[in-house]
Amino acid sequence: MLKDIQVTGNKDTRSGFGEGILEAGRKNENVVALTADLLGSMKLNAFVKEFPERFIQCGIAEANMIGVAAGLTIGGKIPYTTTFANFSTGRVYDQIRQSVAYSNKNVKICASHAGLTLGEDGATHQILEDIGLMKMLPGMTVIVPCDYNQTKAATIAIADYEGPVYLRFGRPVWPIFTTENDFVLGKAQKLSDGKDVSIFACGHLVWKAIEAGRILEEKGISVEVINVHTIKPLDVAAIIESISKTKCAVTCEEHNIIGGLGDSIAQIAAKNLPIPIEYVGTNDTFGESGKPSELLVKYGLDTPNIVAAVEKVIARKNA
Repeated sequence: MLKDIQVTGNKDTRSGFGEGILEAGRKNENVVALTADLLGSMKLNAFVKEFPERFIQCGIAEANMIGVAAGLTIGGKIPYTTTFANFSTGRVYDQIRQSVAYSNKNVKICASHAGLTLGEDGATHQILEDIGLMKMLPGMTVIVPCDYNQTKAATIAIADYEGPVYLRFGRPVWPIFTTENDFVLGKAQKLSDGKDVSIFACGHLVWKAIEAGRILEEKGISVEVINVHTIKPLDVAAIIESISKTKCAVTCEEHNIIGGLGDSIAQIAAKNLPIPIEYVGTNDTFGESGKPSELLVKYGLDTPNIVAAVEKVIARKNA
């Protein structure tokens, strides 16, 4: 039951990355951190203090950072590039495509301050297209963890994975409700069993899906909430198993509904079991400056929006 999921604290997911890369560095001497003038924002202070010889400050030169990282892999290093999600993808897409993805370099592209919850920095920094950009690159693994613990676990895990990775996380303080053992790359995490509707969510919206699910359970609706932290490769078996039971779905993401998690779920459904699907995400729009919680409400990504989407999709299923 969703009511049994306990919040053990509140912390930003980017701090989970900072703790994770420190532990990854302790486990593997080939782990190297690079940043584009955002050491503090990316929570790299502890890593730099412990491993100063394994840190490269690239300055405000993100394209060069990607090139340096690609080169480091040739010598067996495992470079983690760090900057805001907008600069990690949109600004350097050509470099990622040509120097990392095309040649399957073992670069870990670690991106913070993603989505609307970046908040007051506004539309120019609130990238809402990055999941789509990165999942379309052949061979690119895309991970969007839901809380501090899961971000830490994912950061550690990708050091052992051979190949390019895009790891997306955020800025705001957010509820912690998983353990570090709840992450397996490529395997979706089922948070509740249900028979009436499947809710597939990633990132910050996993918690919103849990909140919505609790409200729906009180209304007598049986909800299956699945945390799709790995967008690519997608856990196809888990998705088919769930929708085969519920016969309808809602997808939730802090991203444009065009090209994100929702599109991936819909593609699986279309190929295997066509069902009604409703999408919770931004609708072909840029964001704006504001408080994270208020932006989620304005752009339709809050708990009541998920509840409404579930009620709508169930009505469609039963029509």
